[in-house]
Amino acid sequence: MVVDTNAYLQVTGSQITLDGRPILLKGASLGGWMLMENFMGGFTGQENQARSALAGVLGPEKAAYFFDRWLEHYFTDGDAALLAKIGFNCVRIAVNYRHFEDDLEPRVLKPDGFRHLDRVVDLCARHGIYTVIDLHALPGGQNIDWHSDNNTNQALFWDHKDFQDRAVWLWEQLATHYRDNTWVAGYNPMNEPTDAQHTRLQAFYLRIEKAIRAVDPDHILFLDGNSFGYDFSAFKTPLPNCVYSCHDYSVYGFPSAPERYTGTDEQIAYHERTFQRKADFMLATGTPIWNSEFGPTYAIPADKDWEAVNAARYDVLRLQLDINRRHGASYSLWTYKDIGVMGLVYPDAGTPLLRLLAPFIAKKKAVSADGWGFDETPVKHVFGPLEEWFAQVSPGLEKAYPPTWKIKKHVLRQVRGLLLSEQLASEWASYFAGMDEDELDQLARSWHIDNCVQREKLVAIMSEDALSTKW
Repeated sequence: MVVDTNAYLQVTGSQITLDGRPILLKGASLGGWMLMENFMGGFTGQENQARSALAGVLGPEKAAYFFDRWLEHYFTDGDAALLAKIGFNCVRIAVNYRHFEDDLEPRVLKPDGFRHLDRVVDLCARHGIYTVIDLHALPGGQNIDWHSDNNTNQALFWDHKDFQDRAVWLWEQLATHYRDNTWVAGYNPMNEPTDAQHTRLQAFYLRIEKAIRAVDPDHILFLDGNSFGYDFSAFKTPLPNCVYSCHDYSVYGFPSAPERYTGTDEQIAYHERTFQRKADFMLATGTPIWNSEFGPTYAIPADKDWEAVNAARYDVLRLQLDINRRHGASYSLWTYKDIGVMGLVYPDAGTPLLRLLAPFIAKKKAVSADGWGFDETPVKHVFGPLEEWFAQVSPGLEKAYPPTWKIKKHVLRQVRGLLLSEQLASEWASYFAGMDEDELDQLARSWHIDNCVQREKLVAIMSEDALSTKW
C-alpha cells in the first residue's frame, strides 16, 4: 500500500501512526554501507583503519575512489526494488559521523556528506519505503566496541563534553537537512550506547531531543536502550513523539550457542523472557516497541552440518518474528547485505572482490579475528587458557561492564578485536596493491545487486511476515 507522502509518521500512545492510522514498520538495516563493519565487508579492524590502510597502499586518491564506488554500487534502485518486493516498508540506514565531519576539522560540514545518503533516501521513497537515519558511530565512540568505528576499548563520548557537543551539532545539520522529508520516518540519534554510569545517556537524550526539536519539531526520534540496546532499567518518563528501541539478538543464532535450537518449551520461554526484559520499559509506559536489530548468522557449506544448523537458526528467526508480531513491535532485521554471514543478499563467490579476498577471509575465519558470528573452535586452545588465567588472577572481570560480556568477550575484544584485527588490516589492504581505477571499480561493483545472490530461505521468511498486516 502506498502511503501519503505529505504527512509525518507520529507516535500515538503505543503505536506509530500516519494521520492517526496505526502502522508497523517492517524492514531491514542497511549496515556495512555508510558505516562499514568488518565481518560484513571482508576486512578487519575498524572502518577508519581499513580506509587508512588502503590509502597507505593505493594512495589517498585511489583509496577514496574505491570507497566511493563501493558506496555507489552497494545500494542502487535495484536494491530498493528488491526490498519493496519483499514487502518491507522501512530501511534503517547506519551512518558514520566521519562522512560529515573530520576529527581534525570538527563542526565543518563536508560538502559531499549528504550525497550518498540523499540518494538512498530518495531511492527508497520512490519504492514506498520509509528510512530511519541511524547514527551508528559518534565522535569519541558512544560504545566500547568496534561497530562504533572505535579504535579503543573506551566509550570516550561520555567523558568529554566536546564529543557530545559535536554530536548535537551534527544532528542539527541532519535534522535541518531532512526536516521537510516525510519519507524519513525519523532519527535514531545513537546506536547501542554503553554508559557505564547509567545516567549520562538519559541526560543526553533530553539534550538531543530539545536540540533536534528546535530545528525539526515533526520527526520521530528512535531511542536505543543502554548497554548495546537492551537495558532500560534507568529510563523513567518517555519523551514525546519518541519510539524506544531494543536489540534482540538470540544466543541461539550464533556459533557460540550453548545448544542447538530445537523449539523446546524451555528455549521458547527463554526467548519470551529476554524480549520482555528488553521491552519492559515500553510495555510499562505504553509506548511503541521497535526491535531495531535482530537476526541469526548462518553457516556455509564448508561448515560442519551446515544445513541442519541453518534450519535451526531459521526456526529461531521465525520465533522472534512471532514474538514481535504478538507484541505489536516494529522491526529492522540486521542486515540487508554482507559477504554471506547473515545478510538477505550477498556478492556471488565468483565476483572479483570475493575472489581476490578469499584467502584473507579464510584466514581471518581460521584465527577468529572478527568479533561477530565467530567460531572460536580453531583458537580455543590458545584463548581458553588465557581466559582461565584471567579468571584466576582477576575474577572481577567476569562482572565488569557491560555485564553480558563476561571474561571471554573482554579477551576477544582486547586481543583479537583490537590487537590482532588492527594488524591484519594492513594485510587486507595489501591485496589491492598496484590496481588502477578500472580494476578498483570492478571490485566495488561486486556489491551491485546484479552481482549478488539472495539467501532465498531468509528472503522467503521475511517476505511472508512483511507482507502480513502492517496497518
